[in-house]
Amino acid sequence: MTADPWPSLPVAEWEATRDTLQLWTQVIGKLRLACSPLLNHWWNVTLYVTARGLTTSLMWADDGRGFQIDFDFVAHRLDITVSDGSRRSVALEPRSVADFYGEVIGRLDELDIHPEIWTMPVEIEGAIPFEDDHSHASYDRDHVERFWQLLVRSSHVFNELGTTFVGKASPVHLFWGALDLATTRFSGRAAPPHPGGAPHCGPRVMREAYSQEVSSFGYWPGGTGEGAFYSYAYPEPDGYRDTPVTPTQAYYDGDLGEFLLPYTAVRTAADPRGTLLSFLQSAYAAAADRGGWDREALDRQPPSWAPGHVALPGHTVRDRPE
Repeated sequence: MTADPWPSLPVAEWEATRDTLQLWTQVIGKLRLACSPLLNHWWNVTLYVTARGLTTSLMWADDGRGFQIDFDFVAHRLDITVSDGSRRSVALEPRSVADFYGEVIGRLDELDIHPEIWTMPVEIEGAIPFEDDHSHASYDRDHVERFWQLLVRSSHVFNELGTTFVGKASPVHLFWGALDLATTRFSGRAAPPHPGGAPHCGPRVMREAYSQEVSSFGYWPGGTGEGAFYSYAYPEPDGYRDTPVTPTQAYYDGDLGEFLLPYTAVRTAADPRGTLLSFLQSAYAAAADRGGWDREALDRQPPSWAPGHVALPGHTVRDRPE
């Protein structure tokens, strides 16, 4: 396992493994969708970063038992754990999506858990139903571990950013549609209906996701290089794309409609944490200021009494406990 806290992860080196892993997370994410009540903006379908990999957190079988599914990227095993004490595991190793899907469903059947899911992957052009996909079958342990360590470090910074905002905000979570780690802030105002357009996602999916005005941040392991941190606003306010953000390596991508900061720029910086925080905060300021958010009500300095307090620039100071 890599000892580098911000490991290198060239997309070209692990693209086949990334694509297989994304489809495996879609299998597990769709199980969470089937076994969890709807939460705002589909927060009930996401996965969460853990000290060993990714988890669904608690879900519920039809008979009321709780269960969860965990990707263990240390032991390279998928663990299904049930509140009655039973458990099953599936090996994470080079194997097709069809094989992985079949064994996961088989293990759930053994536990008397029988969720029904739509087996077509989402947000992927030319997708193949899970049970028919024998073409994606790569799994390189080293690159999976590097990706997970990247998520661990990024989620720490994303959560630190959350200390500066008191409005509605999402957890830091992984959306398996694009395999991106994300967190989102909300202005408190409704947004116009989203036009949709993602493959195999009906209009209601994007309309629920973007029913309110947002400034969103994340890391996406796609494109070129080593992937990128991103930030976008919906709806995009006038002047947003022309607003300067920091550091200098950040730029607005007109095709994606997002500000991007290459992961390489963060990984190789003298201060990766500070570099990433600078990008996230300046991109948020671009969305909030151009969009007319009530920053006096929504922003704050991290409370001085909070553990690990680090003052960040550009915030209203309201640091006294109630």
